[in-house]
Amino acid sequence: MSYNHKEVELKWQKIWAEGNMFRTKEDCTKPKCYVLDMFPYPSGEGLHVGHIKGYTATDTYSRYKELNGFNILHPIGWDAFGLPAENYALKNKMHPEAAVKKNIDTFKSQLSVLGVNYDWEREISTTDPEYYKWTQWIFIKLYNSYYDEEANKAKPIEDLIEKKYGHRDYYKLTKPERKEIDDERLAFEEYEPINWCPSCKTGLANEDLEDGNCERCGSEIEQKPMLQWVLRIKKYADRMLYSLDSLDWESMITDSQRSWIGRSEGAELDFKIEGEDEGVRVYTTRPDTLFGATFMVIAPEHPLIEKLGSKIKNIDAVRKYQQDSNKKTAFERVELAKDKTGVRLEGISAINPVNNEKIEIWTADYVMMNYATGAIMAVPAHDERDYEFANKFGIKIIEVISGGDIKKEAYTGDGVLVNSDFLNDLNIAEAKKKMIEWLVEKGIGTKKVNYRIQDWGFSRQRYWGEPIPMIYCPECGNVPLKEEDLPLTLPKVDHYELSGTGESPLVNIKDWINVKCPICGKGAKREANTMPQWAGSSWYYLRYIDNKNNNELVNKDKENYWMNIDMYVGGAEHATRHLIYARFWHKFLYDIGVVSTDEPFKRLQHVGLVMAEDGRKMSKRFVNVVNPSDVIENFGADTLRLYEMFMGDFKKTVSWSTNGVKGSRRFLERVWNLQDMVTDGDEYSKECESLIHKTIKKVGEDFEEFKFNTAIAMMMTLVNKFYEIGKVTNKEFKTLLTLLNPLTPHITEEIWQARGYTGMIKGETWPKYDKEKLIDDTIEVPIQVNGKLRAKIVIDRNEDEASVLAKARREMEGMLDGKEIVKEIYVGGKIVNMVVR
Repeated sequence: MSYNHKEVELKWQKIWAEGNMFRTKEDCTKPKCYVLDMFPYPSGEGLHVGHIKGYTATDTYSRYKELNGFNILHPIGWDAFGLPAENYALKNKMHPEAAVKKNIDTFKSQLSVLGVNYDWEREISTTDPEYYKWTQWIFIKLYNSYYDEEANKAKPIEDLIEKKYGHRDYYKLTKPERKEIDDERLAFEEYEPINWCPSCKTGLANEDLEDGNCERCGSEIEQKPMLQWVLRIKKYADRMLYSLDSLDWESMITDSQRSWIGRSEGAELDFKIEGEDEGVRVYTTRPDTLFGATFMVIAPEHPLIEKLGSKIKNIDAVRKYQQDSNKKTAFERVELAKDKTGVRLEGISAINPVNNEKIEIWTADYVMMNYATGAIMAVPAHDERDYEFANKFGIKIIEVISGGDIKKEAYTGDGVLVNSDFLNDLNIAEAKKKMIEWLVEKGIGTKKVNYRIQDWGFSRQRYWGEPIPMIYCPECGNVPLKEEDLPLTLPKVDHYELSGTGESPLVNIKDWINVKCPICGKGAKREANTMPQWAGSSWYYLRYIDNKNNNELVNKDKENYWMNIDMYVGGAEHATRHLIYARFWHKFLYDIGVVSTDEPFKRLQHVGLVMAEDGRKMSKRFVNVVNPSDVIENFGADTLRLYEMFMGDFKKTVSWSTNGVKGSRRFLERVWNLQDMVTDGDEYSKECESLIHKTIKKVGEDFEEFKFNTAIAMMMTLVNKFYEIGKVTNKEFKTLLTLLNPLTPHITEEIWQARGYTGMIKGETWPKYDKEKLIDDTIEVPIQVNGKLRAKIVIDRNEDEASVLAKARREMEGMLDGKEIVKEIYVGGKIVNMVVR
């Protein structure tokens, strides 16, 4: 009987579904294994074969762990809020809710025919009000918390009120006192710039920009400050940094996290403005180089320009530069700028506090206001960026670290201090320490720790997102909704046109936006901004554990059993933002007692990209996208699964190959045809015993390490051995089918049933190997004559020396050209050496 993949796969998918065989069991007596794919966004394009790689891997791994006796949680859901869904809906003239439903249905159908073992009863979507109720609940908890530096954890805001004012009632405070408390909240409001299109009169996400211009109309964008919600993620920077060492993550990911957090130690110090009471505070990681600071650079947004604008002789040029900088995104200013630009603030100078020398003040957009103080001291001799700037604008360069040639380039290596007064002849570490001590002693500066990571801007001026559960009252200020009033659902509307002011479209829905203040009863307004797409994806893994619970985010006993996540699989594009945000929320939830672990993801596995057959990224634009449904139709889901795991190192980028798919299909047909070679016998044959034990060991170890390609290669070797000897025993066949089952569940279950084996593979136990059987009964030994390899012989593993030497002599008969053997040496199981003359 030939292998008909369509009949086999449809049959078993129906059996699994009707028997609800992938339902997660709450059996706390068994060891658990929580396996998770990174939260998929259901795009309108559907899945291509590149996406299938990660989903197949988690399915294979979870099936393998189940065969090893683990209780498995392997769920799926949808990250369905956010700008992409809204843009897709606008483009296709439909409501985002309908667009999302359509896209989810497409994804589910594509995954279902793959035969994945998801527990669909655990399915969640960020757009479900019963889900985002808890996203809103977390936001309110953040708003009602502050970070206690002494305890190094979040605490209720009422604790801070009591500490400062002797009671716990926020609304008994005066407005200035409330402001002091609000400034400590983990969720707070401040003016942050948004990408603003003056033609479309709307805020834009970075994804809406093309070369710094509006993708829709081509207009240059501006940076427009708007009042927005911000989460104080920076408070958790050290905790997120230091706990990275406890995680089983690839170094590439942890290095990205460390870089994103960007912890640095240095000093903050004040540079006086000549003839003014005003000063400029600067942060530097290199206080040792202060004697080499020959100019200062401030961000175009720095308040010094407004304060001393009347004294800046070229203020018009400075204003023009501010306007030009305002049209660039932060990424364009810092990362994409190939040529440094800037304008000197003519008419004002700063005083270098270590030598009282006047230095020029410049404004340049490579300095950002939201990093440190928004001002830097420039040491061109020892900073590449400052060196480029100084050379372009003819600014003095002074060497203060010996060892380089500053006439050619900035020197950033080690050395001792020169031209630095009391720091001369010290090494860099010694000079840093001494300079900070000097700054503190003189009252000029302090030791300071800074971070590259910025607090999380949490507002989006969009309709399609989680409503932020806050009300603003002119009398009472910001008022969070009560827990019993959650979820605050999006209003059901047919149209959600942009406001034209940069505000969310929700401001136009008057019967939703206008409310009564729950505190004083006067007229108030709901928060019109919605949450970013990152919100719902920052805690979703917890809801899978207890997704039907209407009373709490997650049951404590269930959370305590299932967390941490044992295997988390996703692309490297999430190495920073998603993982940073999720870890931040998780640590906050740990602080308030919702979760039992300080970190959510115990082990993280990066999945490499699958490129198109032409070597380019799969894209509709290149007409090179491979649809998994087409592959399944022509070759079968098991063939697709096998090929996805066999095409190369799981972590590395690989290119799709149609011939590779065909090769995987041929292998499965060889496995299928083994049915005609089965002989009676419930033991391993002598010819295959050692190889089978080696295969069991290799496949198990490789599955654990996500080395699926080498595991498959080992099973192919075993199948070739069966064909070589022309037979396979029942025990050997059952072992092969069990090893192969996590990768290709349909065909293996079908063969198992057809052979009349008991039950299903799904209920079997992973085969065990015998260490003693890993050693072959026979070994190959080389023969060297006068130091040169001449032949090889096969001997029994425990064969005695006399017998081995006799075999060697027989092998060499006629090959010694009549020469006499004068010496024989046998190194047990390794080599035979002969000396002849």
